[in-house]
Amino acid sequence: MQCLLMSIFRNLYKDIENACYIWRKEMERVVKDEGVLIFFIVVPLVYPLLYSWIYNNETVHDVPVCVVDQSHSSLSRQFIHMCDASADVRVAYYAQDLDEAKSLVSRQLVKGVFLIPSDFETKVLRMEQGVVSVYCDMSLMLTYKAIFQTARLVSLEMGKEIQTKLNRQYTDCEEAIAARPLDYADVPIFNPQGGYGSFVLPAVLMLILQQTLVLGIGLSAGTARDENAYRNLIPVGDSRYVKTLPIVLAKTMCYLMIYAVMGAWLVIVVPRLFHFPQLASGHTLLVLMIPYTLACIFFGMVVSCMVKYRENVMLLMVFVSIPLLFMTGVSWPQSNIPGMWQGVSWLFPSTFGARAYVRLNSMGASLGDVLTEYRILWIHVACYFFLTLCVYRFQIYRARRKALNRLRFLKKSRQERAGDLT
Repeated sequence: MQCLLMSIFRNLYKDIENACYIWRKEMERVVKDEGVLIFFIVVPLVYPLLYSWIYNNETVHDVPVCVVDQSHSSLSRQFIHMCDASADVRVAYYAQDLDEAKSLVSRQLVKGVFLIPSDFETKVLRMEQGVVSVYCDMSLMLTYKAIFQTARLVSLEMGKEIQTKLNRQYTDCEEAIAARPLDYADVPIFNPQGGYGSFVLPAVLMLILQQTLVLGIGLSAGTARDENAYRNLIPVGDSRYVKTLPIVLAKTMCYLMIYAVMGAWLVIVVPRLFHFPQLASGHTLLVLMIPYTLACIFFGMVVSCMVKYRENVMLLMVFVSIPLLFMTGVSWPQSNIPGMWQGVSWLFPSTFGARAYVRLNSMGASLGDVLTEYRILWIHVACYFFLTLCVYRFQIYRARRKALNRLRFLKKSRQERAGDLT
């Protein structure tokens, strides 16, 4: 019994020693490989800052518009002045007709057109509905939102003033009730600034973590193949690379140590630097990031074994980045995503990691509210860990088979040369 325990202890000590050696070699490869360093360190540090800085001004102001005033009335001039006085719109040009206004839009001098028809004031004075046509450049959502929302708010304000005058109320309270019988308070609870950055960037940060991890692991695996004479991922003849579990755990520890820092930078520091909504505590984010980071690491290790050349992993992951962002259900409604693509999205940890992070940090949800996403992330960890063991075991088997075939070929060649000499 004592001999058995000693044998188990020696094997365990040997496995730990081998894992430490593999961890050190993997860390050296990460430090020495410029491509891996770029995706592990530079991109997670710089890209979120650049992306967040671009969208730091979350709403646009003074969007240039063109006015086609065919009414030339006091009401049309009031509408134009109120639009120009708003923070979001600036009346930059006046046009004689719609064709001239369209040419200004095509030259990108203005982003929208307000067309006030000739019967605008006449219809209003006749107690009919006046119409103002709004034409917007739909190539940019933020400018479209600013132009359309300004026109809507100005028309509501003018309608309230006209209604108050027609009702002929005697007190301010009666005028307020007549203009707005049912009052409401507009409170944007999940996006206080109503901006694009707070809306989409939290999901982008989680996607950056997954994509850079997969790209870095893929490049590291490509470097390992390049260093091997037979392009094997696992070295042949080194007794420290015999067992699968120490190899996988050592590589996982290397990547986890790096992304413990990078993950904190992405989900805690960057949102604070740019004042994105942060409603989750540090403990809650830690509980979420542990399975998400592990799932991304094992997913990246599986992908690295399937991609033979290091350049291919860049082509693959860059190609799927935008579809993965849409499939998170943040930038596009999840209910409008076809069922087939929703099934495809289940394969990627970023789908559930981004949903859980946005609900926790931007919407103030608790861990119980994202329990489904949290459990699926742990299922991803278990499934991709098992797949990683399988693909690495296959890599070891294939490397040995190549070595044996090469050895048989050399023996056969030597025997043939010996036979020719005799």
